[in-house]
Amino acid sequence: MRFRAKIVDLACLNHFSRVINTIAKLAKTCTLCLTDSKLYFILSDKVANGGVSMWCELCQGNFFDEFQMEGVAAEHNEIYLELVPENLSRALKTAQNAKAVKIKLTNKHCPCLRVAVELPSLSSSSRIVTHDIPVGVIPRRLWNDFREPSVPDFDVSIYLPVLKTMRSVVERMKNLSNSIVIEANLSGEMNLKIETDLVSVTTHFKDLGNPPWASEDGCQSSAQGRDLESMAEARIDIKKLQQLLAGQQVNPTKALCNIVSKRVVHFILLHEDVSLQYFIPALA
Repeated sequence: MRFRAKIVDLACLNHFSRVINTIAKLAKTCTLCLTDSKLYFILSDKVANGGVSMWCELCQGNFFDEFQMEGVAAEHNEIYLELVPENLSRALKTAQNAKAVKIKLTNKHCPCLRVAVELPSLSSSSRIVTHDIPVGVIPRRLWNDFREPSVPDFDVSIYLPVLKTMRSVVERMKNLSNSIVIEANLSGEMNLKIETDLVSVTTHFKDLGNPPWASEDGCQSSAQGRDLESMAEARIDIKKLQQLLAGQQVNPTKALCNIVSKRVVHFILLHEDVSLQYFIPALA
């Protein structure tokens, strides 16, 4: 099992750093899956038990100048590691104007991702700062726990308003309640509502647009027969929503959410070479 990669391009390095910062804000620990073409950051708290789950996918070719890996076996050319993303984020903070960053899987006293940051120096030799980030190697028999979650059979799919706007609305609401209701319909309308004994506040968004989803067999999801005006809604933990919005350091080019009434809200944030899916289960 071997992995080594190198980033020389500063723009790619900063972009990678922002992605890792975002993930660090969403997950205390996560699984990093390496394949020869992609990296996946996975958080799979079982949504059924009230945990959020996350699936973030990056094409390695858009970030790394060199990328070599050998998986567990020829037919299973993948590596699954458990890590604390905050540690990786901290290591990359030292690399803001680096000449190059090398990342390598090593095993000295325990398995580690070694991040070697080559910094420019005044003399001819360059300074190298290394960080060893402990990781756990996930055995082959557990890999099935980390498959891509399927898009739920949703009632409504809608584009999100500008995330900054949505974030400031949710920031203000979170001082008033622990939960928030997200409701939306197929006419591009979405409401964020909180209701407590003392106060009820609703923010309305309109003309957001609905994505033209079609499933594999060409027929629409369960949204097909729905009345366009009728709202699908789910009540979710406001802190989990705020965490998602506050953690965004990669400005997505497209952001949408799918609502399965009273069950789950599934967010999808797309940026040229990164896609992030985030599932927040509904509260009972």
